[in-house]
Amino acid sequence: MTTSKTYLTVPYAQKDAVKALGAKWDAVNKKWYVPVNMDSTVFAKWQPQTGTLESSPIISKPVIRKSSTTGASANNTAIGTITQATDKNFVAYNGDEPPWD
Repeated sequence: MTTSKTYLTVPYAQKDAVKALGAKWDAVNKKWYVPVNMDSTVFAKWQPQTGTLESSPIISKPVIRKSSTTGASANNTAIGTITQATDKNFVAYNGDEPPWD
């Protein structure tokens, strides 16, 4: 028996299986867990491989993919695409005031 919640890593397709075994849903952390009064070995299939308890979801860093193009456009892919107006009289709208007033 455990003395605290043991969080599980459950794919959506298997949620009904862990629910049938007695797991509970933690709406705050959005994860399934083994209640304190239950044997967690029944849920070994869904327990983290490290053997430690998870306290919160893991947030991963975004992946920046560089394009295979060369020159300035390849450098812009890491920060976004920058375009320039071809009309010299163009006034960009910055969101504060419309350019036509």
